Amino acid sequence: MRRLVVLVGVALLLVSAPWIWTTTAAYGHRHDAGGAPTAEVVIVLGTAVAADGREPGDRLAGRLRTAAALVHSGRARVILVSGDGGGASGDEPAAMTSYLTGRLGIDPRRVVADPFGLDTYDSCARAHQVYGVERALIVTQSYHLSRAVALCRHLGVAVDGVAADCAECSAALLARKAVRDYFASGKAAWDAVRRRPPAVSSARSPAVDDALRG
Repeated sequence: MRRLVVLVGVALLLVSAPWIWTTTAAYGHRHDAGGAPTAEVVIVLGTAVAADGREPGDRLAGRLRTAAALVHSGRARVILVSGDGGGASGDEPAAMTSYLTGRLGIDPRRVVADPFGLDTYDSCARAHQVYGVERALIVTQSYHLSRAVALCRHLGVAVDGVAADCAECSAALLARKAVRDYFASGKAAWDAVRRRPPAVSSARSPAVDDALRG
């Protein structure tokens, strides 16, 4: 029985190791919008678009509202929206850009869209490799924040995470997403260890630099 307890404990530790890594790597780099530090760029990670295919879904809208508040408060200057341009629910970066510029009062010249941020790892890798981002804020919901911060920092972007508005999120949804993210940390750690290239390779883009100069 004692050996069984030890074996179960070791197994749980091994299974939890990736989640422990993301949590530890993000320690001290998680903030709410009011306590966020400043950075030239804020990265917004994509997620599901609404049923009409043009408006952001509730969680995505919360991320965009938080990013816009960071710009309006002077904590960031340029927003890099990163998502799947051919996603199952619609074109995430297009919906994000339209919402920021049409509904939230962000100057279109201050928004850069990456349509090949197919997952969190790719968004972080491409922010650094394609758009030359070395320091940024990153916005997503709290259950996803540690994984996003850990991956970006591992891939060369010194990010601080900002928890997105999630007013429409039910307790059940938050619990379900937290469990999903616990298991997703395993893939994140594996991607980080093997340093996989992003799914889509692109030439270096000056878009973020141009937006900052503009």
